[in-house]
Amino acid sequence: MASQNMLLSAIPDEVFGRLGRFMTAQDLTSGLVLHRPGQPIHDVYFPLDCLISVTVTMLDGHTAEVGVLGNREMAGVNAFMGGRTTNQTGYVAQVPGAAVRMEAGPLLDEFDHNKPFRDVMLRYTQAYIAQLSQNVACNRRHSVSQRLARWLLESRDGIQSEDLSLTQEFIGQMLGSPRPVVSEAAARLQESGLIRYGRKAIRIVDSPGLEAVSCECYRVIRDEYDRLLGGRGASLPV
Repeated sequence: MASQNMLLSAIPDEVFGRLGRFMTAQDLTSGLVLHRPGQPIHDVYFPLDCLISVTVTMLDGHTAEVGVLGNREMAGVNAFMGGRTTNQTGYVAQVPGAAVRMEAGPLLDEFDHNKPFRDVMLRYTQAYIAQLSQNVACNRRHSVSQRLARWLLESRDGIQSEDLSLTQEFIGQMLGSPRPVVSEAAARLQESGLIRYGRKAIRIVDSPGLEAVSCECYRVIRDEYDRLLGGRGASLPV
């Protein structure tokens, strides 16, 4: 695999060896629905060089994007958190690419009976909760330009590429800002020589500069994931 998932890399070798036979490599196309609200989770996904949207469906049927998962995360955390059915949460492939799919049953069995593996998954949950909490503070305290820079950097890290196939509509949904506001913020970043953007794609041309104008949240969350999940590399199934 050209890239690998931080969470898979943190799984102990012995456990990874047992779970490997339940894993398959899968290419995800943009818009592919991986899990619908209200359905049991039968498979979990570990992104490698794709991005998976976390969506919430409201009672009136409207759907909102509330998060994005990249190569340090997994889709389907409910599989080991005591309830394999989600109420309003769904998962949809946003940026196409490769992922590792694994059956949820063996993962839950390992979680229930293996403390080292359980510790890894709980550390991941701690990092993910920290990210969600930081997002709330970020949305309240930081400008659209700062949050856009942060989100582009996190997307870059999530797929290990400076080229991001992201529409301005989707970025606006993620930032909770109207498209004209996002366009204005993107134009400022482009005028500063940090990015080049079009209607359906953005290229980061100055990563250090983009990090300099990003809010502190990018570094806080990156360091928290590294602290909790940094570890060995894993040879992923092909």
